Amino acid sequence: MSEQRETLTYEDFGRAARELAQQVADDGFEADLILSIARGGLFLGGALGYALDVKNLFVMNVEFYTGVDQRLELPVVLPPTLDAVDLTGSRVLIADDVADTGKTLELVVDFCSGHVSDVRTAVVYEKPRSVVRCDYVWKRTEAWIDFPWSTLPPVASRGGSGH
Repeated sequence: MSEQRETLTYEDFGRAARELAQQVADDGFEADLILSIARGGLFLGGALGYALDVKNLFVMNVEFYTGVDQRLELPVVLPPTLDAVDLTGSRVLIADDVADTGKTLELVVDFCSGHVSDVRTAVVYEKPRSVVRCDYVWKRTEAWIDFPWSTLPPVASRGGSGH
């Protein structure tokens, strides 16, 4: 893995979200709903929802990364799981922060397939090794990305000792 790192600021993220929304609009794709992949995709999904005037926002919680360059063998959908019936016949825009291996996006696209009328993917970053070629990409990079929402440690620990 490359030691190169890329730092995304909140200001850069705001610009990225608007530019991605413009790509979607210029393409003529009108999503009925935006499906964010939690947690990183929640930020982009919300921003795209406002920029594209889409009020139906859904979320799938998928875990893959457990740390810097540490991941599970396969991505896992965490509960509560989305009912495919809620997506049936819709034009879906899937939003995530990064397509790294692309396995998480592949899982979500496969989940949608056969239920939706059209599905597109939008990411802030896409890595060259991604198995999914995203429809809308702000930037392509090989670097590890430091996102503004995940670079600082949590302000509270949820290790089970809480009250």
